[in-house]
Amino acid sequence: MTLSPDDGRMQRYSAASKTAAPIKAVRKHGKKTAAVAALSVLALTAAACGSGRTDDAGGSGDSGGGETITVGTTDQVTSLDPAGSYDNGSFMVMNQTYPFLMNFAPGSSELEPDAAESCDFSEPTVYTCTLKDDLKFANGNPLTSESVKYSFDRIVAINDPNGPASLLTNLDSIATPDEKTVEFTLKAANDQTFPQILATPAGPIVDQTVFPADSILDDDAIVAGTPFAGPYSIASYAKNSLVSFTANGDYNGILGTPKTSSINVKYYTSSDNLKLDVQNKAIDVAWRSLTPTDVESLGSVDGLTVHEGPGGESRYMVFNMNTMPGDTPEQKLAVRKAIASSVDRQALSDGVYKGTYTPLYSVVPTGLAGANTAFGDVYGTTPNRDEAAGFLSAAGIATPVQLNLQYNPDHYGSSSSEEYAAIKSQLDATGLFNVNLQSTEWSTYTKERVADAYPVYQLGWFPDYPDADNYLTPFFAPDNFLQSHFESPAITSLLDLERTTADENARMQIIGQIQTELATNYLPTLPLLEGKQIAVATDEISGVDETLDASFKFRFVTLAKS
Repeated sequence: MTLSPDDGRMQRYSAASKTAAPIKAVRKHGKKTAAVAALSVLALTAAACGSGRTDDAGGSGDSGGGETITVGTTDQVTSLDPAGSYDNGSFMVMNQTYPFLMNFAPGSSELEPDAAESCDFSEPTVYTCTLKDDLKFANGNPLTSESVKYSFDRIVAINDPNGPASLLTNLDSIATPDEKTVEFTLKAANDQTFPQILATPAGPIVDQTVFPADSILDDDAIVAGTPFAGPYSIASYAKNSLVSFTANGDYNGILGTPKTSSINVKYYTSSDNLKLDVQNKAIDVAWRSLTPTDVESLGSVDGLTVHEGPGGESRYMVFNMNTMPGDTPEQKLAVRKAIASSVDRQALSDGVYKGTYTPLYSVVPTGLAGANTAFGDVYGTTPNRDEAAGFLSAAGIATPVQLNLQYNPDHYGSSSSEEYAAIKSQLDATGLFNVNLQSTEWSTYTKERVADAYPVYQLGWFPDYPDADNYLTPFFAPDNFLQSHFESPAITSLLDLERTTADENARMQIIGQIQTELATNYLPTLPLLEGKQIAVATDEISGVDETLDASFKFRFVTLAKS
């Protein structure tokens, strides 16, 4: 979504603002046949552990009711501290428990005030939010403009390598003229994305009396401090085993009153066990990440429904610019181009994912305004060994190139091992590469990937907001999330321009130019596949389709059990 504050007038942010075309949601009601299910697409990112009790956690106030609902996932919580995580497993918990100034109502990709009463551009470089009256955290502490300032300032100050600080590169300073007013001063004027960033992993508002200013707070200490002001609080917490949520009767934001007062999230180390439990109806909802075979199989089980939401998920390879093969920047670029010319995305889609993921030929997925097919245009849609060999030969690189390739077996679904075995086979088959394929568990992976341990490695992405910029700035701006030592003044200049261009057509042209430049001249990442959101639920559960929207936020408030 975009906003065009092209002068100093006070301009209210609303759904009517210029909006990047959202990905159209695909809704599937009722039981799918196996044939249709085979065309469904998984959701990705983050796996987790364990099992635990399924007792009820009491609600508060008048919020919610009904039986406890249990959601199963292979996602993993890295940290409940917003400054220390930037992954779907952690963010799913944060979306239920923390307040946000701006947010997306269930079933909508239109940004609206949440904890804020209103948010406006008061000047081209000043975004002003006014808080609702009498906000407080579940521990009774007041939620004021100082809480908001503290929350954003500590993310920037801590700048954790696995945190979301890269989303705040355009934030210059924050002022709090009074207890209800927050003024965000931006480095560049007319930022078309900043309002959406307030609803991302950089946006949770924390209690300044609970969270330290300069370090990440332990999960158990966070739960004990109950600094929650979202629609749910955490009643009990066994990390990556079982988390119990209870409705927060004081929440009055746009997510609405929870339809169920008690929600449990049960974490699995294996998608096999997740599939078995939802198949046997031992849990109510399976949300991330079932294999393509699982989705196909569950689609024909009586009493289950496969729910499909809009896409935007991407799978890709990252190149560490310092440690990847090659003695010079030119040689390293040649290696990247040779790999881009050798990977067969369609074979990965058909052979590994049965079409549930489809080939991705740009860093921006199809369906988002401004997306193109730059990698297909430059390197073709089928492997070309001769072209790959030409890149290496022109750079004076002897073959086969020794390539250390790392992937994660427990964070992006169990099919990752098959996916990266196929990539190794494809590269080795050219005779141009000798791939040493290794895997690492996620708890170690998150630390080692930002410590230059992996020359080439797997990552996946599920967007923070439905705009092409979210596939560009977090990856390719200075001090980006990848921490892969990629930085280009030319790309940085284009990123600044696209975020501050109010004319939508001009902005889309710049976004296209960025994609083409990245594919042609830089290749810091190699896009591979894209997919949709998938959840499988028993037929007693309603409200799943309402939360599978283009905002990419899974919200418990819509779920109910009949």
